[in-house]
Amino acid sequence: MNENLPSITVVIAARPAQAEIKAVAASRALDYLAGKLEIIVARGKQPSAQRNAALKAASGDLIYFLDDDSAPEPGNLRRAVAHFVDPKVQMLGGPSLCPREAPPLEQVFALVLASWLAFGPSRARYAAVGQVRETSEKELILCNQFARRQTLLDLGGFNEALYPNEENAFMDELQKRGGKLIYDPQLLVYRRPRSSLKSFAKMLMTYGRGRAEQVRLHPTLGSALNFVPPLLCLYLLALLPLVMLTSIGKLWLAPLGLYVVAVLAQGLVLVARGQVLRSLAATPLVVLTHVLYGLGFWRGLFTTLRQKGQHPPPEVGLETIPR
Repeated sequence: MNENLPSITVVIAARPAQAEIKAVAASRALDYLAGKLEIIVARGKQPSAQRNAALKAASGDLIYFLDDDSAPEPGNLRRAVAHFVDPKVQMLGGPSLCPREAPPLEQVFALVLASWLAFGPSRARYAAVGQVRETSEKELILCNQFARRQTLLDLGGFNEALYPNEENAFMDELQKRGGKLIYDPQLLVYRRPRSSLKSFAKMLMTYGRGRAEQVRLHPTLGSALNFVPPLLCLYLLALLPLVMLTSIGKLWLAPLGLYVVAVLAQGLVLVARGQVLRSLAATPLVVLTHVLYGLGFWRGLFTTLRQKGQHPPPEVGLETIPR
């Protein structure tokens, strides 16, 4: 039976001179036949290009994408293989959880990432939500994602003009062609969130920018919800003139009042889970998430996108790691 297992290539994107790569040690500990498991580290400065280069060099039937700091559960490969018995399943993923030993500030960031009001359905990327189900790009994250190698190759790999959101655009296209995406809440990796408020804020701006660039290149109805934070920013910017200069000025405060109620309700939900101090710290960060994501989105609507053939291809170094 073991001989019939599909071969798997773990692809890890890393920086050029990065010495310690947590995901390498974790990949070596994965429970799978040695002869069926390949580990490739793709070093460079453009993750989309790094993953594409590794994909072309990979020999596995399935590709398992990890970030350099991902620590997958040892049983993830065997769990994934069971899903791919269904030939319609093309991609599979699960959540990236904050490890228990992470510092308190990172635990606060993890609460924000896993809150409904901050990230909507995408909270499933950061918390084990619900049961195994067919899903969309909203719930899957590339630091813990499987795909059929041939499917990736057939669609030309990831769009190198995008980072982040290269996988989201790919999944949208895959679903248009009838591909099936699966979310498994027990397919787990552990990653620490950003370590400082500055880096967390930068990440939020980057997420917003990446989504806007994705919308420009691959517009879909599924991205409609992502327009809420930029519209909130526009509303907040216009609020003072609207209140002062219009005959129905006070009515313009009603949406703000509803928003405040929603934020407080989210805070109460977090507190009800027993994490009082962290929940109190996380609640204002929900607002920060909306504002920074929205600003990043506005920026992404006007960035200059890399065009194919316009620049020399990014340098990528590939290393096959012995198990």
